[in-house]
Amino acid sequence: MIHENTIAQANETAVDALRADYNALGEHLDRRGINIERIKAKTATYGVAVPSWGVGTGGTRFARFPGEGEPRDIFDKLDDCGVIQQLTQATPSVSLHIPWDDAPAADLIAKAEEVGLTFDAMNSNTFQDQPNQRHSYKFGSLSHTNAATRAQAIEHNIACIELGAKIGSRALTIWVGDGSNFPGQSNFTRQFERYLDAAGQVYNALPEDWTLLTEHKMYEPAFYSTVVQDWGTNLLIAQQLGDKAKCLVDLGHHAPNVNIEMIVARLNQFGKLGGFHFNDSKYGDDDLDTGSISPYRLFLVFNELVEAERDPNFAPMHMLDQSHNVTDPIESLMISATEVQRAYAQALLVDRTALAGHQDANDALMATATLKAGFRTDVEAILAMARYEAGGAINPIEAFRASGYRAEVSAKRPKVSGAGGGIV
Repeated sequence: MIHENTIAQANETAVDALRADYNALGEHLDRRGINIERIKAKTATYGVAVPSWGVGTGGTRFARFPGEGEPRDIFDKLDDCGVIQQLTQATPSVSLHIPWDDAPAADLIAKAEEVGLTFDAMNSNTFQDQPNQRHSYKFGSLSHTNAATRAQAIEHNIACIELGAKIGSRALTIWVGDGSNFPGQSNFTRQFERYLDAAGQVYNALPEDWTLLTEHKMYEPAFYSTVVQDWGTNLLIAQQLGDKAKCLVDLGHHAPNVNIEMIVARLNQFGKLGGFHFNDSKYGDDDLDTGSISPYRLFLVFNELVEAERDPNFAPMHMLDQSHNVTDPIESLMISATEVQRAYAQALLVDRTALAGHQDANDALMATATLKAGFRTDVEAILAMARYEAGGAINPIEAFRASGYRAEVSAKRPKVSGAGGGIV
């Protein structure tokens, strides 16, 4: 962890300017009838989970270039995730991926407590073969034509639930790469029936207070057809399985220009919006840093979420899911956590009474202008003040670089070979 003195020294040089910016923004918002303290308080309570795999260097189908001081195991990952939370105060939990992060529950709990984290949703892995695995997932997992392969995938998902229950998780996320690469390779209907049957067996193993999150993805590694290819199929799965099954929306798992915010509204309208994987994309499923390409789209998603918050039972799970190939993963995750929090704060600024009035009056111009008034407001002072008051860093990147943390862990963690593909 980073020494508190390092954070305090970095904050000392920035706090006067922060207070001036915060007070100026408060005056501006007050003229709009918005209480800055209320917005700050709600923003401070918002948290997004970090993915354990996100603190390592990612890759593509062509190559992977190792980074300095990459984590060697789940305990190194938790150290890195703890630093992100320490500096941003916006990432209180971590999402594990099994078997990558498999370890005794007692050891995981002890390490999480040491670094000030809790555990978010568990993630299973039946999209790649593991050492000594009896049956291959080359042609699918939960939808495989071979019953023994499906049983192996079901058993793995249930094992994820069992470990998660011991460490305090309350959700399982299932993403499968099942599909086909050639027309005629698979019977669409029979393949989906096999998936539903297998997913149903996993669903039946859930504890009463758990949620099963199923994730849709348009393509990759199956490039002709994918079993869970879009939100419509995902909704069918959630409706078929039962009340504890909901849909997970990954912002990168859609075709370019798809109206993701409308998907969010539809799933929420029918009680099946379970959570998010936040990232960004330019061409396809790029897993780029959140908000790096389309910050307005991210804001529009949060506009729907703030609207849905009027229901006190509305509580979707929020997690980052990114691949970092050319940046320091800790720095990218800190920036992304801040961007998600920023979109939430901006959405809180929207005058919902005025917006509803413009919508009912069919005043398209004023309706969109009302949204943009929230998006165009620079809320950086709100985010920074929330971090500062919670004991985090006013400028997380600056504090991280001043700490020397990356150099320190690099001396202990050898580089992992970058030979071969490294798709994530």
